[in-house]
Amino acid sequence: MLAPVLRRRVFQQRTVLRYAVPSALARFYASYPPHTIVKMPALSPTMTAGNIGAWQKKPGDAIAPGDVLVEIETDKAQMDFEYQEEGVLAKILKQTGDKDIAVGNPIAVLVEEGGDVSAFEGFTLADAGGDAAVPPKEEKKEEAAAEPAPTPAPTQSEPAPAEQEDSSSTGRLQTALDREPNIGAAAKRLAIEKGVKLDGLKGSGPGGKITESDVQKAVSSGSGASASSGAAAATAAGAAYEDFPLSGMRKTIANRLTESWTTNPHYFVSASLSVSKLQKLRAALNASADGRYKLSVNDFLIKAIGVASRKVPQANSSWRDGAIRQFNTVDVSVAVATPSGLITPIVTGVEAKGLEAISTSVKELAKRARDGKLKPEEYQGGSISISNLGMNTAVERFTAVVNPPQAAILAIGTTKKVAIPAENEDGSVGVEWDDQIIVTASFDHKVVDGAVGAEWIRTLKQVVENPLELLL
Repeated sequence: MLAPVLRRRVFQQRTVLRYAVPSALARFYASYPPHTIVKMPALSPTMTAGNIGAWQKKPGDAIAPGDVLVEIETDKAQMDFEYQEEGVLAKILKQTGDKDIAVGNPIAVLVEEGGDVSAFEGFTLADAGGDAAVPPKEEKKEEAAAEPAPTPAPTQSEPAPAEQEDSSSTGRLQTALDREPNIGAAAKRLAIEKGVKLDGLKGSGPGGKITESDVQKAVSSGSGASASSGAAAATAAGAAYEDFPLSGMRKTIANRLTESWTTNPHYFVSASLSVSKLQKLRAALNASADGRYKLSVNDFLIKAIGVASRKVPQANSSWRDGAIRQFNTVDVSVAVATPSGLITPIVTGVEAKGLEAISTSVKELAKRARDGKLKPEEYQGGSISISNLGMNTAVERFTAVVNPPQAAILAIGTTKKVAIPAENEDGSVGVEWDDQIIVTASFDHKVVDGAVGAEWIRTLKQVVENPLELLL
């Protein structure tokens, strides 16, 4: 542990090196005690901006390396930002609910232990250098663009009374918003769209600034009375609707899957698999587990993917510019539905894992996915995917979109009783019931040819229908 004097010098030196600024700004910064500006981190390789969740520290709280400072919504998940330096939180610059903060923009101020926190009560975002991604000129242009275009004078007939009322009330709302100086351009657009009055609406942003989150909360709670209530019904009878802002995760899902569907030549291979023997083996293993584990059919299928992908490794590949990358391990991305959208945590090395280890990994990853606590390395990558809607008994079969840059994904339908021929003891032919599922593999034809896809499905079917091979 560094002595207090030495630690103070290191902190001051680090601050000077990190915030070397032109001389004019240097004189400005000199008016504040030594401090560190905490910036929006890049918590994943694809992250360019994030949303602020709940702050886990408040001004005056000490921070040790590894402490969670704030929750941040990335383009993939809600994640904890663990700060890796010690100090004391002096000022929060971005509030809970603030959205689309570019990576590298200031979010908080940190001082050394024993530093003067009260000196930063009046510290603002402008004091920290402002938001680099939104220069003042661009913000003004954005606000100007939010102004409604002039309405041309009617040439033939006057608008209907409902349209006149809607237009005048929206105009009054626009005028009220123009008089409101402490609201951002994006929040202004949302307030106009939703018809939210700002009278009495308290802003949660810096200096009481009204944010998009404040407007959305007013819409949800009904506290911001609409200036044009019933406008949607007036313009189109019965066409009432509600718009929900896109989350970072939803935008990413839309972009990636649209790209996959339009750039990857998909083809699909389906097969019916008997799981009667698998179900018996599963029941026997669970009965002898003494509560240590509870295997699901999905655990067996993930293991089967590992075995099939080792025997037909061409399916366990991805498309790279100039090459096809074939993986030596089978890392299965498991589709998990969360309140924010679909995410695919990865069970790594399933070809070498036992069923109990696979089951434990899936449960832990799925829980952290739903809680928004996955680390980037737990959902980025993977070599092949599985999506199981079999728990919904209405879904007999479906096809899934390939998860790029992977080349294959397996879609699982529900288990059904199917009548199949069976030989009786007297040699006659009868009927018995068999548990079956329909699986459909989607392949990227750039990487996996049709014959290879068929061979992979055949191998998977053999392993599933003879589940003792999973234990070899």
